[in-house]
Amino acid sequence: MINWKKGRKILLCITGGIAAYKMPSLVRLIRKSDCECEIILTECAKNFVSPMTLEVLSGRKIWDDGSFDFRIPHIKLSQWADLIVIAPCTANTLAKISNGISDNLLTSTVTASVRQILVFPAMNENMYINPSVQENINRLKSRGLKVIEPSSGSLACGTSGKGRMPEPDEIMHEIFRALSPFHDMEGKNVLVTAGPTHEYIDPVRYISNPSSGKMGVSMARAAWYRGADVKIVAGPVNVDGYGMKVIHVKSAEDMLSSVMNNLEWADYIVKAAAVGDFRAKDYSSHKIKREGKDTITLELVQNPDIASEIGKIKRKDQILIGFAAETDNISENARAKILRKNLDYVLANDVSNENSGFSSDNNTLHLISKNENMPVKTFSGLKDDISFDVWSSLIAD
Repeated sequence: MINWKKGRKILLCITGGIAAYKMPSLVRLIRKSDCECEIILTECAKNFVSPMTLEVLSGRKIWDDGSFDFRIPHIKLSQWADLIVIAPCTANTLAKISNGISDNLLTSTVTASVRQILVFPAMNENMYINPSVQENINRLKSRGLKVIEPSSGSLACGTSGKGRMPEPDEIMHEIFRALSPFHDMEGKNVLVTAGPTHEYIDPVRYISNPSSGKMGVSMARAAWYRGADVKIVAGPVNVDGYGMKVIHVKSAEDMLSSVMNNLEWADYIVKAAAVGDFRAKDYSSHKIKREGKDTITLELVQNPDIASEIGKIKRKDQILIGFAAETDNISENARAKILRKNLDYVLANDVSNENSGFSSDNNTLHLISKNENMPVKTFSGLKDDISFDVWSSLIAD
């Protein structure tokens, strides 16, 4: 499908909280995503972030309370935007918009809008948990605005607690979830495995592979954008798991245990991890020394086949999607894997292609169904983009 993020119109409304200093980074991310960005600054917000900085990064003139003139900007902006984002949102602005007060450009624009609105409260913890603030938040939620709960951590006032605004990359995830053209996975639970496993020989050495986990995380993220609840069982790789539950494991046996503990919960199981096929038969609890040895013999035994174990016990209403990293006879090997492991689908790719596969941001996937009448579908491009398209095909099938 066409890149659904490109050209989307985001109206960023910045109020006078210290977290406003993060907004130039957010504007850069919005522009990097090929989205358009208009910005409203309250007068107090100008104390925390420079209008000139935001104008340079957005490539547009900043809107403020001095912009009220014959152009009627609060109407113009409310109609222009695909999405309105209020970040940070102070307790004062929360109170105003929840009570319909429209005494500045920001609040007037919100009152005039029929678009989606994301609100990111950021303030001292005692302010955030104040009953009046919570009442205002609940009132906004009842009207269909999405209020994103702040995180916990060090606050600008020197205390630690709940009230931190999410980081700019996390805000972008919420923006993309709101802008997603499909929300057809709401109410669905998706369990994804991602990354390699480490099969330790001794405390400092292990057998592994170059899997980056990018494909599995992209599949998980695309499902989350479409509304699903997502859990990722991840091998030893860095995972941006914002909004999703990440379960970190090391070995194939660890991964099997975590998958089985969460299997009943899942509607879709995506086996994207590059699980080690073998492990050392005898693990050495001490580092194996090289002194006095010209060679060593390492005996390997098979690891459990996680996909096969799932295939044996999965419910009829559960969809099991496997991955096949191949170097030759891709379709034939993938179909054999479907039969051998009781998979519903296989996503096969050629890992010998240096422009796709393990560490690349790009991939070429061939979607093969257990239904032999379904033609093979091929997806090629950025992993994040093709994951969204793969889910469209899986849901439509």
